[in-house]
Amino acid sequence: MKKIILFAVVVPLVNFGLHAQGKYITKTGKAVIYSHTVAEDISADNNNVTGIIDQSTGDIAISVPVQSFQFEKALMQEHFNSSNFMDSKQFPRISFRGKITNSSSIDFSRNGKYEAIVQGELTIKGTIQPLTEKASMEINNGRLSVSTKFTVKDISSFGVGKPMGKKKNNVADDIDVSYTAVYEKGEE
Repeated sequence: MKKIILFAVVVPLVNFGLHAQGKYITKTGKAVIYSHTVAEDISADNNNVTGIIDQSTGDIAISVPVQSFQFEKALMQEHFNSSNFMDSKQFPRISFRGKITNSSSIDFSRNGKYEAIVQGELTIKGTIQPLTEKASMEINNGRLSVSTKFTVKDISSFGVGKPMGKKKNNVADDIDVSYTAVYEKGEE
C-alpha cells in the first residue's frame, strides 16, 4: 500500500518537472515597429514583450502590450493608442500563437545557432491572420536568444485605422517589425 501511495505522489512530480524543463520564458522581449512614408518616418520601441517557447512541442506564444510602445513624439503615441488607430483600451495586446515547424532540427540541449521556421496566427485588434516567418535562434549555456524581422502587410486589413484627408499618407500600409528576446528556462 505504501508503494502505491509513493508511486501516486512521485509520478506526477516527475511529470511536472519534465514538463517545466522544456519551456523557455521571456518577460523582457523587445519589439520595434517602423513605418516609412514621404511625410515622415515613425518608429516605436516596446521592451515589455512576454513570450514562451515549449521546446518539446515547438509551441510559441508572444504577447505585446500595445500601450507600452514608446514613440519619439508624445502626439504620435497618443494617436497610436487612440480608438481611431490601435484602440489600445479595447485591444490591449497584440499576440502571436504558433509553432516552430522545424523544431526537431534544433538541439535545445547544446550551444549553437539555428534558423527556425515559425508558423502561426498574428492577432491585432481582434483580427487574426496567418503568419509564417524565419527567426534566428542561438542557444548559449541554457539561454535562448531569438531575433526576427518581418513586415505586416496592409495594416488596415487588421482593422487599424489610418488618418484621413491631408494626413492620409502619414502612415504606411505596411509596417516593419523586429523582435528580439532572451529566453530563460522556466517553469510555466
